[in-house]
Amino acid sequence: MKTASAALAIALVTVPALAQNVKITPLGSHEGELCANDRATLFEDPTGVRILYDVGHNLTGADDPRLGDIHLVLLSHVHGDHIGDQKLKAPGAGTCANSGRVPAGPHSMTAEVAAAKNAALVMTTDMGSFIGAKIRTITGGKPITPCPQSAGVTNVPVATSCRSNTHLGGAFIARAPNASQSVEITIVYASHANNVPLSLLSEAQRANLGPDGASLVIGPPTGYVVKFTNGLTAYLSGDTGIHSEMKTVVNEYHKANLAVLNLGPSAGTVMSGAYAMNELVRPASVILTHPNEAVTEGGVLRPASRAAALIKQLKSATPHLAISGRTMEFDGTGKCVAGC
Repeated sequence: MKTASAALAIALVTVPALAQNVKITPLGSHEGELCANDRATLFEDPTGVRILYDVGHNLTGADDPRLGDIHLVLLSHVHGDHIGDQKLKAPGAGTCANSGRVPAGPHSMTAEVAAAKNAALVMTTDMGSFIGAKIRTITGGKPITPCPQSAGVTNVPVATSCRSNTHLGGAFIARAPNASQSVEITIVYASHANNVPLSLLSEAQRANLGPDGASLVIGPPTGYVVKFTNGLTAYLSGDTGIHSEMKTVVNEYHKANLAVLNLGPSAGTVMSGAYAMNELVRPASVILTHPNEAVTEGGVLRPASRAAALIKQLKSATPHLAISGRTMEFDGTGKCVAGC
């Protein structure tokens, strides 16, 4: 009897603890793999706030069944492989090294998803206004305005798509119904570019810019620091080279304990990525994504991949691959406790 009572007590303590994990699910081109064009990541706070980060080319459409409810849409920058100027032709289409994609149309997958899900746009004012104009065209509705707030907090889900109206360094706070705590999202610096694909511009703009091979810059490129209600603080790097704010802002000020690190030649080398994690950000765990190569085969890490080379250089951060469809759960210390 005493043993049974003790076991029940342990179970009662354990179940709430497990419920406090943040769920992170990569949405890639090929289930069970980390592939070249994989970008999109879904986060779910213990209170139920659901965040889609950098939709990219990884969805079949706004009705992709993997999405579910989306409360907030984050966009690091407007390059085609992040804003989503193309979409996945079909689940598993093409190869892991080069997924099968088709044009997403003139609005972008970011706008299509935000419009379909009535999601709040959490991004710089420049990008929010640009995506907001696309959403207005899709819905035929009113202009996309700043999100309603009460005491600085936006309650989600919102009634209709809105924008965070934040600049670099600004924070957006979202709270789920009946929750006592909020999710805080801060926009941070990224060392990259932010020019929009010509395919997403008006015909007049394409005619004006195309002959010179130019495009429009939609504000600064960014990353994010997301503070979840269980204590997890995640740094979403965006595409970026190493920079000093990784140490001063992300590590020393925000104290990020999880990093979602973009790889690939346009987002950082093996050595710079390892240096950023080992010496600047210093998280407990790092999720590797945006690889621009097939990282896995049959779900197993390819030894010759850049991701494998970077993993060998990591000193203290525990590495995790952004395997499509695999939900990882992280506790408040940045440790993966399930789905790892």
